[in-house]
Amino acid sequence: MASLHILYIAYPLLTVSAESAGGAEQVLWTLEREVAGRGIHTTVAASTGSRVAGELFSTGDPCTQPDDYERRNREHQENIIAFLRRQALTGQPFDLIHDMSGSFWSRAREVDVPVLATLHLPRSFYSPQSFQDVPPNVSFNCVSHSQACSFRDLKNMLGVVSNGIALECFAPKQAANEDGNRRQRRSLLWLGRICEEKAPHLALDIANRAGLPLTLAAQIYPFSYHQQYFEREVAPRLQQMPMATFISSPSFEQKRALLQEAQALLITSQADETSSLVAMEAAASGTPVITFRSGALPEVVRDGVTGFVVNDADAAVAACGSVANINPAKCMEHARANFSSAAMADGYAAIYDQVAGSTSADVAKLRMLGKR
Repeated sequence: MASLHILYIAYPLLTVSAESAGGAEQVLWTLEREVAGRGIHTTVAASTGSRVAGELFSTGDPCTQPDDYERRNREHQENIIAFLRRQALTGQPFDLIHDMSGSFWSRAREVDVPVLATLHLPRSFYSPQSFQDVPPNVSFNCVSHSQACSFRDLKNMLGVVSNGIALECFAPKQAANEDGNRRQRRSLLWLGRICEEKAPHLALDIANRAGLPLTLAAQIYPFSYHQQYFEREVAPRLQQMPMATFISSPSFEQKRALLQEAQALLITSQADETSSLVAMEAAASGTPVITFRSGALPEVVRDGVTGFVVNDADAAVAACGSVANINPAKCMEHARANFSSAAMADGYAAIYDQVAGSTSADVAKLRMLGKR
């Protein structure tokens, strides 16, 4: 039997790489890297310039102009449909499509391939029409148990596969002090995408009230309302806070260094987060997290062990004075036990076995490779 061939479909807006800011892009990069490393044939449909472990099918240039998502997404999907049909005609069809784009699965009737759609967003972020008349070759999975609770009514829901990270990319070069001493770390950190629901302006307010410096390392996606939010809420605060530093679109090396050097990571999201890769990366770096009690964040951050889960800004300010009580070694131990990319790949291998059907022998090989 020929080797299993999986097509991963990326979110169309920007490129996929280690530098990706979006959670769906980061999960795809990490998972595809892990699966390809186990000898499985992988192809990624993504924007030109993406860097993947297997083959790249470029669907078009990433967006550079504001509010160009609808046009880019149509181009992305049309090119993928044409690509799949060419592959079928040449006798090289895919065994499985893993859709991380958030929308391609709605066109699954146009292809004769089983589709697994990973739902990365809260239920409220999808239109009610999204889950009406779902194509019969589509199955779904969630990325956390709190998220799955809101999708209980969805047919063909195959369960939860928790996100994972490439742990080896974040572990400090030198072991953290067992006593949790972080006197050498003096700056708070906020890391992610600039948008209203992520609320970086609240991180600036918390740092200001705590009297601590803050590094805001972030990317602004090409949406006018994201830019307007930055100019309205974030830029004025940066100008008024001499101890605040802004780093635009940090490289992966910058991101890793910032996580390892931060006193604590602030997560100020106002959305029902379905996961938090940056919280996982902080734990793997030995850095505590201070987060609002939002969605799945209490599943990721172990209160009092890897950081503090708080209810409001007042509690977040108070928690800034307690981060020295968090032991970096315990953070890294928790990350190794719960957030590995290998465990994520094992979870998806089990679901691929359900979705791919006739290729189950190859999926079994994928699962066995993960146990070595």
